[in-house]
Amino acid sequence: MLRRPLTLALAFALLPMAAQADDLLQSYQNARNSDPQYAAAEANRLVTAERPVQARAALLPNIGGSIGANRVDHGVGGVRTGSWGINMQQSLFNFGSYKALEGAKSLDRAGGFTLQAAGQTLITRTSAAYFNVLVQLETLSAAEAAETALKKQFDFASKRLEVGLAPITDVYEARAQYDGARANTLLARNAAQDAYQALLEITHAAAGNLKGLPDDFKPALSSDKNVDAWVANALANNPTLKAQQASLDAAESSVATARAGHLPTLGLQASYGKAITGLYDPAFIGANKASTSVGLTLNIPIFSGMATQSNIRSALAQRDAAADAVEQTKRAVERSTRSAYQTMVAGISQVEALHSSLLSAQKAYDASQVGLEVGTRTVLDVLNNQRTLFSAQQAYAQAKYNFLQSRLLLEQSAGDLNVNDVEDINRLLTTDKAIDKSLAGG
Repeated sequence: MLRRPLTLALAFALLPMAAQADDLLQSYQNARNSDPQYAAAEANRLVTAERPVQARAALLPNIGGSIGANRVDHGVGGVRTGSWGINMQQSLFNFGSYKALEGAKSLDRAGGFTLQAAGQTLITRTSAAYFNVLVQLETLSAAEAAETALKKQFDFASKRLEVGLAPITDVYEARAQYDGARANTLLARNAAQDAYQALLEITHAAAGNLKGLPDDFKPALSSDKNVDAWVANALANNPTLKAQQASLDAAESSVATARAGHLPTLGLQASYGKAITGLYDPAFIGANKASTSVGLTLNIPIFSGMATQSNIRSALAQRDAAADAVEQTKRAVERSTRSAYQTMVAGISQVEALHSSLLSAQKAYDASQVGLEVGTRTVLDVLNNQRTLFSAQQAYAQAKYNFLQSRLLLEQSAGDLNVNDVEDINRLLTTDKAIDKSLAGG
């Protein structure tokens, strides 16, 4: 269930006074309270928690009462009769019911692991949306800077053409680059707006500023464990895999429940009541005493039309499917763990390399600007360096936030992801990234 109306959240996005700085931890807390996908997972968990209660009911006493009154008319007068009674049934031996309870408990465990997996997925979904906003904001900032710089180059080329110091081709090239930069800015703005709305879809809370990484960010491994240790941890703790294993246990119990259709059952029945053959007959009062009945019933299955054999075959097939699902999940967990680990390790070198590339691109652009002013570089040189700088800014922004996301994905795959990991990442986010009203829908 959503905790706040959407109109209120959108109103916050449109009011400057409502702008606030949200970090990753705050965004996750908002998502925990408002995300409908996680709320549905919580509701489904309540459903599975009731399964053992429902299965246990077959092993507990079943007590009921009845009271009735009838009138029988024989043509010469009516006779009123009545009855009341209490009855109780208690299963003394039913192997199928015991196994059904075991299966229900297994499904209950599976539901708990499924909710745990949904909680970890909520973290990575929130972080992915949050980091995407930051990437798009940096991309938009770089696009706007490129547009400003290329407008300057276009004006510069136009003035040089007027005094005969530059050919018309320089003006055409500068104009083409400038128009392309304007289009890129529009696309970057649309992408940033869509990214913000995707984050708002999860958190349901507007923000005027987000916290991002500083320019001097230094990526580092969060643990000294090697990839095999991460894989072993994942196979032991991944909640999705544990949910599948619990579902396999439930399927095994279902096979035993189906086979119990060949076994006898023993039950206890007891009743206490009175049948009144003449209501309102004073002579009858005291003459008819309440009766008590206690007995045992042994039911022995002999032939059920092959239904029991069919139920067994069906349960065996479902168990085999559950076993295959466990194996598939196990392989997927191992692969995703290794992939996340390699991505994180490679991400360190990638971030460092792209940061160096960005610094070099900035220096090359600055040098070409100076060279253009003194006549050693052409407008085309400056335009090419500006394009290289823009690409380097985009790549660096994407790489550094991909590294943070890979850390969280590795912890998720290993089954260890929790709010402490969010807090660790959150401490790295120290720079304010403003979200203007146009991005927030204003």
